[in-house]
Amino acid sequence: MELILRQDVQNLGFKDDIVTVKNGYGRNFLIPQGHAHLATSSAKKVLAENLKQRAHKEAKVVADAKALAEALKAIEIKIFAKAGGEKLFGSITNIDIAESLAKGGQQIERKFITSGIVKRTGKYTASVRLHRDVIVELDYEIVAEK
Repeated sequence: MELILRQDVQNLGFKDDIVTVKNGYGRNFLIPQGHAHLATSSAKKVLAENLKQRAHKEAKVVADAKALAEALKAIEIKIFAKAGGEKLFGSITNIDIAESLAKGGQQIERKFITSGIVKRTGKYTASVRLHRDVIVELDYEIVAEK
């Protein structure tokens, strides 16, 4: 079943992508939730026209995202957490990374940060999706509080 996504769907695609999914997933979840609609030939033509009109605006958004990516790379992220030796009491998630970026002056929503759950001190890498074409690898360090 071919569908046109109305919004970003994690692990499937971005807004205005044409995706192929199993019939049950499309009929029972994506379409009723408003995440997608059927990709008929007329809907594909309308989508192509809309994408053509939006291409110029999209170029500016991508340029802004690349500028933000350079600013993010310049920020040094150190997260302090309680630890016994190398093992943390608790864990560090994308929420903590988003808070450290906010302290550094960059507001990024936590849903755009992918890092996994970290339970030890050391240096790690998180990926931040600023745009469908701009993904930044961000290095951060977890340090034990003294």
